[in-house]
Amino acid sequence: MAAHSLISVQKLPVGIEEAWRFYSRPLNLNRITPPYMKFEVISRHHGEGLYPGQIFEYKLRPFWGIPLYWMTEITHVNASTYFVDEQRKGPYYFWQHQHHFKPIEGGVEMTDIVHYKNPLWIFGELAHLLFVKNKLRQIFEFRFKKNEEIFGEWPGGQPVDIKIH
Repeated sequence: MAAHSLISVQKLPVGIEEAWRFYSRPLNLNRITPPYMKFEVISRHHGEGLYPGQIFEYKLRPFWGIPLYWMTEITHVNASTYFVDEQRKGPYYFWQHQHHFKPIEGGVEMTDIVHYKNPLWIFGELAHLLFVKNKLRQIFEFRFKKNEEIFGEWPGGQPVDIKIH
């Protein structure tokens, strides 16, 4: 079974420095995660800024209030351009999340690219079709709206642009 991909693109009416400052602080994840997930950063020693090898631990409840432990590692960082986090322990067989930032006229274009694979072979694929795909879409739609609250709406508006394959 092939891995799945999610791509989300959003324009923010702020400078690259402001967008990078917010997104390069994983403690801000709580602000852009739906409240029902009860997302909590439980690791304590993060250091300054993002750097390869940095570990973050989380507790969250994405499905039916069941608590999950998730550990991610920052694997790549190019300041103000992109960073990548990968799951080390958690609900997925594989999870890689790329965060890209590109200056554009009037602000910054932020692109999230997530490659993921569910565990349990055919049962994981069934879970993807029944609820994982929709849950990920809801989470990224929530982030899109929270970004507009935090940074402001893009002049002229923009559609929520999330593709899942």
